Amino acid sequence: MIIIEESLCKGCSLCIKNCPTGAVGLVEKVARLGANCTSCGICLRICPFGAISRDEVMPAGATVCRACPVQCAIQPGFEGACRRYTNVNGTLVRNRPLVLTNDRTGQSITEIPDRPLITAVGAGTEYPCCKPAPHIVADVVDDIEVVTVVTEAPLSYSGIKVKIDANAHIGAEGARVLRDGAIVGMVDTEEYGAKMLSIGGATILSGKNGFMAARTIVDLANGERMVLQVEKGSKLDIAVGQPPVIDGKAEKKMRIGCGSATIGMFAGQLSAVVDEAIILDHHVIGLLSEHRAGEEVGMTYSGVVPNGRKSTRGRYFGEHGHGWGGTDITGPLQAVKSIDMKLAAPGMRILVTETTGQQAGLLEVQADGLVAEIALTAEIQAVVDLIAANCEDARVSAVYVGGTGGSARAGVTTHPIKLSQAVHEGQVRLTIGGAPTYLLPGGGINFMVDVEKVVPKAFTWVATPATVAPVEYTMTRGTFERIGGHTHAIKPVSDVKKLVVKHD
Repeated sequence: MIIIEESLCKGCSLCIKNCPTGAVGLVEKVARLGANCTSCGICLRICPFGAISRDEVMPAGATVCRACPVQCAIQPGFEGACRRYTNVNGTLVRNRPLVLTNDRTGQSITEIPDRPLITAVGAGTEYPCCKPAPHIVADVVDDIEVVTVVTEAPLSYSGIKVKIDANAHIGAEGARVLRDGAIVGMVDTEEYGAKMLSIGGATILSGKNGFMAARTIVDLANGERMVLQVEKGSKLDIAVGQPPVIDGKAEKKMRIGCGSATIGMFAGQLSAVVDEAIILDHHVIGLLSEHRAGEEVGMTYSGVVPNGRKSTRGRYFGEHGHGWGGTDITGPLQAVKSIDMKLAAPGMRILVTETTGQQAGLLEVQADGLVAEIALTAEIQAVVDLIAANCEDARVSAVYVGGTGGSARAGVTTHPIKLSQAVHEGQVRLTIGGAPTYLLPGGGINFMVDVEKVVPKAFTWVATPATVAPVEYTMTRGTFERIGGHTHAIKPVSDVKKLVVKHD
């Protein structure tokens, strides 16, 4: 059981923030344990003052969970650290019934069904690796006998890639991402129209912040809302499937393209209402008259120079910032660097807007070569609205990334390498919580899965630390036998369905 040496406790609250069951509280600035402590040892491993220890005494009435190496001692009526099993009168019961189907996926296109016979959500885990998976079921599908093997697999080699649709600058690539002060990932390379975060991974999971990282991966995958902080960057309030809130501001639209692409798509409409347009974007700012698309619609270069570093004709590199289009430009007047009055003329109108059309301003060239802001006309606003209407709503999405080895393969076959080979050869279909996966090429079974296609709330974690993914392998009976599968453990899928119906 866990023991707290009160004289050494400094009341730092790290144990409170990291306790998965909320069993630690602070009383008079000293950590105290509640009855729902499972002796998982997270507090022991993260305490910086050595105030926490563990002895071999088993708490009275507790049952040891053996679903993973942590071996929580769970008191009657309480859950273990992973929140998957509950002690019901001395028996550990998976606190979610087995989910049989997933209606979020498409139709079968091969002889192997694209959906498993059952999902692994609620299946539980067999530990150690030498045991067959919790459920190995068979059924006849389109006159072919099919086998599905399911397990909720603890994956130390796992993480989550988070896609945030936003123009706002959140921080430098490679900047560390923190949750409650713990490093859980980093800002990844930005992709088209979105900021990317990489959370978790084997190195972080096995490091001092592994517990918080595992929780963060699972919370994100399960659609929970959370606050993350980018080091020297933005505060992110995010949940998968919802608009991101960056530094307190909700993002509404995802850019239609970079500034150059926006010019290319709407050159005709823009040239019909203004003499020049500057489309602000933190990657590429577009200048209508100089752009190839401007030439295509009959324009000649206006002499306007936008505030950016020139790339190619009509295309300028923007600077990251918190202004319009994710640049450091905070208003239309700042968008113009200079004007060559040998080419320009007084009265010329310049539209300045973003790739989302959320902000816009109209400038008029003065006789001295400067610009003044004037009111947008209805016809110009209509073109800005057209750009905005072609943008998608900003949202957060994520793909869970994992590598299945150990018990996730040995629970299927006595020859794990044969399973890996069969998966890569397309003889075995790998799904996660009933959802299709993308299999990464090369060695191992490394996959990515869209968490919004997985059965809701399907991911959990254990305090090794590792995330727990519902893994399903589906194949023909012949393939299962050929790879050395645990054929003695096969049950008709109807038997499992009867048990689930009875449980419900």
